[in-house]
Amino acid sequence: MAACSPFQDVSSGKPLFMAVYVTVFAGVLFSTLFIVSSLYSASNSDNKKSLYTVGSWLSPSSSLPRPQVDVIGPRNQSTSVNISSDATVENILTRAIWDLPSPDSKIPELASFRLTREMVGYRAKDNVIIVTFGNYAFMDFILNWVRHLTDLNVFNLLVGAMDTKLLVALYWKGIPVFDMGSNMNTIDVGWGSPTFHKMGREKVFLINALLPFGYELLVCDTDMVWLKNPLPYLARFPEADLLTSSDQVIPTVTDDSLEVWQQVSGAYNIGIFLWRPTDTSKKLAKEWKDLLLANEKLWDQSGFNDLVHKVLGPSVEGENGIVFAYDGNLKLGILAASIFCSGHTYFVQSIYQQLRLEPYAVHTTFQYAGTEGKRHRLREAMLFHDAPSYYDSPGGYLSFKPNIPKALLLDGAHTLESHFSLVNYQLKQVRTALAIASLVNRTLVMPPIWCRLDRMWFGHPGIMEGTLTRQPFLCPMDHVFEVNVMLRDQPFEEFGPKIDFREYSFLQNSRLPKQVKESFLEVKLCKQQSSKCHATNQTDRQGFIRLPKHSTQEMIVEFFSLYEDVKVIEFSSMIDAFQGFHNAVAERRFRNRVQGYVGIWCCVMNKDPGHIFYDMFWDEKPDWKPVPGLRS
Repeated sequence: MAACSPFQDVSSGKPLFMAVYVTVFAGVLFSTLFIVSSLYSASNSDNKKSLYTVGSWLSPSSSLPRPQVDVIGPRNQSTSVNISSDATVENILTRAIWDLPSPDSKIPELASFRLTREMVGYRAKDNVIIVTFGNYAFMDFILNWVRHLTDLNVFNLLVGAMDTKLLVALYWKGIPVFDMGSNMNTIDVGWGSPTFHKMGREKVFLINALLPFGYELLVCDTDMVWLKNPLPYLARFPEADLLTSSDQVIPTVTDDSLEVWQQVSGAYNIGIFLWRPTDTSKKLAKEWKDLLLANEKLWDQSGFNDLVHKVLGPSVEGENGIVFAYDGNLKLGILAASIFCSGHTYFVQSIYQQLRLEPYAVHTTFQYAGTEGKRHRLREAMLFHDAPSYYDSPGGYLSFKPNIPKALLLDGAHTLESHFSLVNYQLKQVRTALAIASLVNRTLVMPPIWCRLDRMWFGHPGIMEGTLTRQPFLCPMDHVFEVNVMLRDQPFEEFGPKIDFREYSFLQNSRLPKQVKESFLEVKLCKQQSSKCHATNQTDRQGFIRLPKHSTQEMIVEFFSLYEDVKVIEFSSMIDAFQGFHNAVAERRFRNRVQGYVGIWCCVMNKDPGHIFYDMFWDEKPDWKPVPGLRS
């Protein structure tokens, strides 16, 4: 039997059925045209409000689903939020930053968060809008970014949400947010991954969407913070179409002027740059977008540098530091890396301190531990606003005063051997502290780490020639430790208990609560043979407790059990504090864990490979030497 077709009888020539089918078909066609016309009319009405849609750049954000989303609610509680189109909503355009929505209110429909000229106009000040964007994985960075600006009384800002989860969470935190319609993953995608490159391209699309609105755009990555209001400084250069930061590590100026463009060898960094809505900047933005769309493997920053460097020079007459670039008409200024700092000029060289300048910003570039390393850098500088729970761990804290002989720190030439001797001496103390922290379930406050040699991704003579890097210098923790590995969840059976840690500046942070600051005990090591050397729950007249050197596991556990209520226990030294684990399984697990905590130094010049591995147990190998490429 043949398959049944709705047009089968029509084709067989029955007039009655032909009339019926024609009538039905005409009705369906008319209804379809009416619906399409209505949708087009609504879409056209929306487009009168917004000529540019962010994210996919094709479909309106109102087409996104409206799911139940778990977010941190206005009272820091996990809340299931129903995104409802029929809710009575607060005006998201005019609400003050950090002004939380009513707990009983409902979030507006997603279409309300579309980027429009009206939205930007409400937030802009003096025709300038400051913009960042990200996905949910960078929620804490975004809140930190906003907090630093509002602490500087800068409120003309907007945040683009690349996923619905972030949009909802920021709404309940009182952050002015718009939907980028990107449908990104909510997790950290990792530097250099295809998704990372997709995120970078969204920046280019965003600039193209915003420039036609007629406002100056200060576009920033979320992994930077503002230390000083930059707007008065940027206004000093009104003739510039574009002002950009750079990866320059050698200072070309010693004051707060723009870099000498002829001497800049580092790439222009698109993590901080100001766009003015001129014809030539719009032309650059469009060509940059087209370039990236034509080559999906091209990194957004590389494409930007290629275009801007097509023409570079001459200087703009009468405009100190501004240069003609790109097509010969774009007026470009390069922000000084000494005050618009990179991760190297701020954390390693501290150029602003040496030149007695006030930095405007720091961008966490030039670091070696992914997103976790960026966050830790900001924490070390006390520039990261963590939740209150970060500053009051339930088990309390363990800290110690590092002991470094002058000869290791200051004497002799700065060589591979002297650098590793210095770092290894510190590693041994950290290893002991990690062991004790794991036994008593306390969070270890890491000590400051001193280095003689800088770290890069390529061969160099120890420090970068022409930089202001001092030797020795207080090096960021990610120069030596794999911060991201230390924070990773690992199976207990193989790696034992997780050892939580804090940055070296933690106990000096003003955010530390009073109950932690005032609950402090100092421990001094003593020789077991001494009559005064015994663990006790009584402090001596000098206000500290004594503990025998080479204490066993049982002695350590028993000692700390006497002071469970003390928030901070600080050892005057970690040298010879702990005899070792009495259990072979615990010892094995601990070794497995901490051996992965250390990274590499990079790199010896003219060697392949040129990197040298740090070794947490270097002292157990009498012949250990810093040999490139050799993992012991």
